[in-house]
Amino acid sequence: MKKIEAIIRTSKLEDVTEGLEAIGVKFFTFFEVKGHGSEKPSEITYRGVPYDSGYIPRTKIELVVEDSKFQQVVSVVSENARTGKIGDGKIIVTDVEGFYRVRTGETGQDAL
Repeated sequence: MKKIEAIIRTSKLEDVTEGLEAIGVKFFTFFEVKGHGSEKPSEITYRGVPYDSGYIPRTKIELVVEDSKFQQVVSVVSENARTGKIGDGKIIVTDVEGFYRVRTGETGQDAL
């Protein structure tokens, strides 16, 4: 099994969700995150005084899939999150040693 973590533009979350649903991915977790990278953060004006926000808001998606499906998931996330501009995000893939369903005690692929 593989764990896929994708940091994407928040505005592309719905597109990525629809793409994942289309290939049968039924469960994933997402978080609102902030980061720092090549893209420069926007300048914010508060009470007439401009200041640098410092960090860029993004969404992080985490999911675990079977080995045979991870390349398809990476392709779907990449295609649906892409705008072609700096700051489109990153995808990280790691091996998963174990996966357990708390409710039933199932393990491995059965727990997915």
